[in-house]
Order: sequence, then structure tokens, then C-alpha cells
Amino acid sequence: MTKIFKYLASHWAACLAVFALLVVQAYGDLTLPDYTSKIVDTGIQQGGVADAVPDAMRDSTLQALELLMSEEDAAMVEACYLSAGSGQATAVGKTVAEKANAEVRLLDRDADRNALADAFAVPEVALYMAAAQQAGEDGAPGAKELDGVAAALTAMAAAPGFDRATLTEHLSQAMAQVDDSTMATLSGQAALLVQLEYAALGVDGTVQMRYLLTVGGRMLLLTLVMVAAAILVGLLASRVAASIARDLRQQVFRRVVSFSSAETDRFSTASLITRTTNDIQQVQMVCVILLRMVAYAPILGLGGIFHVAQSGTNLTWIIALAVALLLLLIVVLMELAMPKFKIMQKLVDRLNLVSREILTGIMPIRAFSRERHEEARFDAANRDLMSTQLYTNRVMAAMSPFMTMIMNGVSLLIVWFGGKQMDLGNLQVGELIAFITYTMQIVMSFLMLAMVAVMLPRAGVAADRIDEVLKTEPSIRDPQPAKAVSGGSWKGEVAFHHVSFRYPGSDEAALTDIDFTAKPGQTTAIIGATGCGKSTLLHLITRFYDVSEGSVTVDGVDVRDLPQQTLHSLLGYVPQKGVLFSGTIDSNLKFGGEEISDEDARKAARIAQAAEFIEAKPEGYQSPIAQGGSNVSGGQKQRLSIARAVACNPKIYLFDDSFSALDYKTDVALRRALKEETGDATVVIVAQRISTVLHANQILVLDDGRIVGKGTHAQLMQSCPEYQEIARSQLSNKELGLKGGEC
Repeated sequence: MTKIFKYLASHWAACLAVFALLVVQAYGDLTLPDYTSKIVDTGIQQGGVADAVPDAMRDSTLQALELLMSEEDAAMVEACYLSAGSGQATAVGKTVAEKANAEVRLLDRDADRNALADAFAVPEVALYMAAAQQAGEDGAPGAKELDGVAAALTAMAAAPGFDRATLTEHLSQAMAQVDDSTMATLSGQAALLVQLEYAALGVDGTVQMRYLLTVGGRMLLLTLVMVAAAILVGLLASRVAASIARDLRQQVFRRVVSFSSAETDRFSTASLITRTTNDIQQVQMVCVILLRMVAYAPILGLGGIFHVAQSGTNLTWIIALAVALLLLLIVVLMELAMPKFKIMQKLVDRLNLVSREILTGIMPIRAFSRERHEEARFDAANRDLMSTQLYTNRVMAAMSPFMTMIMNGVSLLIVWFGGKQMDLGNLQVGELIAFITYTMQIVMSFLMLAMVAVMLPRAGVAADRIDEVLKTEPSIRDPQPAKAVSGGSWKGEVAFHHVSFRYPGSDEAALTDIDFTAKPGQTTAIIGATGCGKSTLLHLITRFYDVSEGSVTVDGVDVRDLPQQTLHSLLGYVPQKGVLFSGTIDSNLKFGGEEISDEDARKAARIAQAAEFIEAKPEGYQSPIAQGGSNVSGGQKQRLSIARAVACNPKIYLFDDSFSALDYKTDVALRRALKEETGDATVVIVAQRISTVLHANQILVLDDGRIVGKGTHAQLMQSCPEYQEIARSQLSNKELGLKGGEC
């Protein structure tokens, strides 16, 4: 996991921007339930009345309420409410003023609503509404009842001996005896008084609609901001993850290209392909999820907990229970799924390996009628992967019903116990809805973390596998700049100085005490039985492997002291198995560098005896080459590979059994043309056929990794039994110039 966060740290600026956008998105998510609560409680239940301060009221009601207030509060209220003709009224007041008479009083838009809220306190409003409730026959007071209460209070004030201070004191003492539950019930009376006043003024519908449109508009605006933030988060997260994947693919590819054959064999080609594709894709996917979900879930969850804690309800224990159950579920599922996730990537490697072997070996599979066997082998690897994936998917699928059950159970508990709180007057419908929403947000936060926790182990395994490739140092490296030899006029003389070599991990030597010199202008041929080390010897010149003992030199310079680019620029290497790249014939002939001209490519094709079949094609040198050269024959592939090496005009030619697919006529013509065009170059040929090496200046005979013969053909026919055995097995005595006729 630390590796994945290290990848993200390289894009810290974008990650900070994502985090800021997630805070904006979370703020919207956490604010919308509050707006929903306001719409239900205030907009619907209270008719759009948000507080106990009316924006407009009749003069008779105002005068009656002032009688219940202290003299200071009454004076402040009187100063804040203007006559109907004033232009300083609030929006609601202006609506009332359009059809009001002189008895209507309007709230000054610059008035201090907080101070007025204290003036319109619970005791005064409660007394006023209690009188109105008592006057109403059905318990639902209206404008008539309010007018009656106002008239009664006015008459009481006009009576002899009325003392406002004494009335206020008695009222305060009475309200002090009221418990919290009763006080909460009385608190709603203030908004009810304002509603009744608005109804008496004929603007109740207008006030409610204005409130709903205002709050709804804010919700819509906030939603649009959230949508924009979510889109930007998705865009930035995708770009960051794609950039990480791009950089990882580039780093892995560069490292793999620098590997010697030892490192490639250690990982296997199939595994390296899986690590470059599937594993990096897993890391890319989890990076997107980390930015979009892991960073968002804590913000949303903590914000939800904060809002719930501030709500003052007695239902927070339900959230604690839900979180405990979720954590228990996550731990159980992770214990079941984690081991399988670690196995899954190895099974993907195995499936890729089998698929690659079958696809590359399809011809011999058909030739030996082994289709059923290979199908069974592929099916076994496929089923192993499928069974592991099914197990992990089933474990993860079990999360959904359990999560649904927990969420529905939590909702049921909230509604059950929340309903009881509503009966006691401690909770309103909108507050209950908001509480349910916040609870679901908290649960969803843990659900998101659980989903990420499921994916992280697999991504962690993938990141470890990628890191393993990146941390593997190639065994073949360029020398230190101080020791490097990169200049000079190169002749191309190759010398082996008592060289021994064993493959990594092998106890037996592949080559032992190899000592010879291949000089410019001469051809050195290497022949021997299959598996005697001929190709290995060439691989030491190219530094596909480094010698175990001794040294290989070019013009007296150890190849280990040459930068690989310098060494390879001196070599024209034709591998045992011709490899062509998708493109055209021309692009393959110029594969050695952009400095190769069209004339160089065509000359190389003529030398390699490839010009005839190239020019016979309708598109000539622009004829397409399929991947791996599958649309040309084996002989054509070898000739194109030889032409590719010749086009580079190297100092040293290395032919690794590169004439095996050629007929004798083409072989002779090709070697004659090579001799004419490469007279100053060093030519090293690995061959199986005696006819290919007959005219070499020097022939090395290898047997079990050792040189058992060295010399020309004539010399070896006199002194080397192993060479004589190979020669007699391929050519007749007459062809060899020996006595004995045709035998």
C-alpha cells in the first residue's frame, strides 16, 4: 500500500486539488439534509415561517403583544415596526403593503431580528396563543380568536390598576415551572402565531411559496456545485491514475529492455507481460478509487457524525451499533478473501504462460494432433483462475445483502425510536429525515471504505510485483564513465581469452577455456553438435551474458569496458531464429538506425539474395510484414534478417546458424556476395552444415563446451576426429576429396 501512496505523492498538486473538491462535494452532501429538514419542518409544517418574528402584523395584535412584554422590549418592537406606507419594509412586508390598510404594521428590513426574537419570547407568545386556543371551539384558533384575545388584552390594559411589570413577573414565574418537554411544545406556538397573522393578512401562501423557492433554489445551486465538483474530481482522478499507469509502464518497459537474458528467464516473458499490463491496470484502477472514494469517505463520515452530534438527539447509539456491525463484517470478509487475492495474480501469470505457449506453438500442436491435450491444459489453468475468482467474488457479493440488512435495520431503529421522540415533542419530522440521511451517509462511508479494502490487497500485490521488476538491477550494465571506452578507430578483431561460462543457477559450465581470435577480413566458423555451446559463445560477444571467467575483447578492449550502445553499433547480429517486426520490409531493413538510406537497404537486400522476392511483390519494399514475420517463409525471414544486419555496415558480423533455411544455391550465392561486400569485416558464423564453413579461414570445433579442434577445413580433416565425423555424416568421400569413391 505504501508503494501506491508513493505513486500518488508524485502528483501531489493534483491530489490536493482533488481533496479540496471533495471537501466542497462533502459540504454539499452534508448541507442538503439540513435544507430538506427546513423544507419539511419550516416550509411545509410551519408555512414558511422560519422564526417567531413576523414581517407584517396587524396593529391590534402588535399592541396586545406589547402589553405582555417589558417596557424596554415593547419600545424596541414599536420602533422596528413601521406603518404600512413605509418603503423600508422587508420583502414580505412589501407584499402586504400592496393590499394593506393603515392598521397593518411592517417590519423594518434593517431591524435586528435576533433582538426581536428575544422580545417575542416563549412566555409572551405562549400566553397569547393559550388564550386563543381557549377561545377556539375546535382547538384550532383563527383570526377571529386572535382578534378576541387582542381586544381582551386591550380592555385589561385600560382597566384601573393595571401594572405591566407585575403581569410580566407573574408570567415569568409561571413559565419557570414548565418542564423542557412542555417548553419544546410551547416553542412551536410562536411560529403558529406568525402563521395565523399571515393568514389574517392573506399572504400565508405567498410566504410559504417564497420560502420553498428560496430554500429549493439554494439546494439546486448547491447540487450544481456538487455536480461540477464531482465531475472535476473524476477528471483529475482519472488523469492522475492514467499518468501513474503511463509512467509505470514506461519505467517497467525501460527496465525490462535493459534486462539480460538471465533476468528475463528469471521472471518469464508471460509474467513480465502480466506485470506490464494487468498489474499496472490494477494499480491505475485503485488509484482512481483512492482519490474518489477513500479520500471522500472519511470527510463524509466525520461530517455526518459531527452533524448528528450537534442535533442533540438521543439516537446516536444507533450509529455506533451500525459502525460496529460494519467493522465486524469487513474484518470477517477480509480474513476470508485476502489469501485468495494473493494467489490470483500468480494464476493470471500461469494462464498467460499457457496461452502464449499454445498460440506460438500452434503449428506443431496441430501437426502432432495435440489440440485436445492443449485444450485440457488451458482449461485446467483457466478453471483454477475461475474458481479463485468465483470464491473472492462470492465473498464480496455476500457484502451487499449484509450491508443492505444493516442499513435497513438502522433505518427501522431510527424510525421506531425517532417516532417516540416525536411523540414527546423532542424531534420534528424534518429532523428525523435529516438524521436518517446523515446515518445513511455515515454507513455509506464505511461501505465505501469496505469496498476499497477489498480491492487494496490485490492492488497491493500488483504494486509489489511491479516494484520487484523496477528494483531488479540488470546483471549486464554499462561500465562506470571513468572506465568506459567509447572512442577510437575500430577494426573489429574479436578475441576470447580463456573464457569459461555457466548460466545463472547452473552448476555445470556451458563453455570451458575458450581461447581464439577472429580477425578482420577473415571468416571464423563454429561448428559442433547440438547443445555444445555455439550460440552461447556468440551471446558472450554481444554481452547477452557476461563471462564467468576470462575475457572477451574487441580490438583489445574488454567488452565489459564498452558501453553497450558502442559495442552493439560494431555488431551485425543475425539470431538463430529470424525475428521480424510488424511494419514493412523497408522498416525492417532500416531497423538498425535512421542513418540507413534507401540505397543501403536495397544493397543489403541484394547481398542477402532477398531483392528478387521483394521486388516480385506488388508493393515491393513497402510490402507489409505481420507480427513476427508470419506472412513470409522461413527462408525469406532469414534473408531479411541477414539484410537487416548488412544494412548497418558493421565491423563484426555474427551469424547464428542463419543459413539453415536456405537452399544450397542461395546459400552459396549469399556467402559469395557477403565475402565481396564484407572483405574488411570480421565474420563469425555458427553453422550446422559443413558446406557453409568449408571455405572459412578458421573453423572452431566445439564439443561439450570445449574447443576440440581449430584450423581450416583441410587441417581439421587431418587432425580432428570430431570434425571428420561431422563432415562424413554430411558429405560423401568424393565431395570431401577423400579416397573411397562415393561412400
